[in-house]
Amino acid sequence: MTVDHEHQHRGEPHTGSLANRLNWLRAGVLGANDGIVSTAGIVVGVAAATADRGPIFTAGVAGLAAGAVSMALGEYVSVSTQRDTERTLLAKEERELLEQPQAEFDELVGLYEAKGLTHETACRVARELSDHDAFEAHADVELGIDPDELTNPWQAALSSAVSFTAGALLPLIAILAPPASWRIPVTFIAVIAALALTGAVGATLGGSRPWRPMLRVVIGGALAMIVTFAIGRLVGHTVA
Repeated sequence: MTVDHEHQHRGEPHTGSLANRLNWLRAGVLGANDGIVSTAGIVVGVAAATADRGPIFTAGVAGLAAGAVSMALGEYVSVSTQRDTERTLLAKEERELLEQPQAEFDELVGLYEAKGLTHETACRVARELSDHDAFEAHADVELGIDPDELTNPWQAALSSAVSFTAGALLPLIAILAPPASWRIPVTFIAVIAALALTGAVGATLGGSRPWRPMLRVVIGGALAMIVTFAIGRLVGHTVA
């Protein structure tokens, strides 16, 4: 029976860009999760101290803005450092290829042998890839870096800011929309449901079963709201 491999695998990505996209998606899910938990903690804490919408709205918006900027800045600095490291390693590899091509070729052969190829096959593969693009071959096997797809700090910063903001909007809306007596219960339920969803999505992207990740984020979010509610109620009564 003949299998049409081209038809069977049509549309399936076979490049490193798939891993990059999954990493960005996981980062987005984590950013949304942070936005949900941190903003929920702020607004629930303030709502425990006062029933006025003004202070709750102000605190929620301030927390959203501060969190989004902090997430974006943290991602920008982190990914910029990673990109600088990648560029340094690539420049070093390019220089070594110019200065000692035979030693680099032998190193490439050794790396393929370490992956399980025989010496003859490793030499043939290394030769064919080097003839095609020696720099790309060494960057891939030695460094695990695609020179054409370096990490982008601006993309990371924007992604983190947007995902955090999207997550933070949910508890902010949930705390402001209902009447005062329903604000905290509605927010609690909405946040728990949203955290369960982000936990399930994150687990799915990571290829693991969803129940434990869901349970972790739900328990963490519930504890955050309980603690901030207790602190808000205590501080509100003390000030009053």
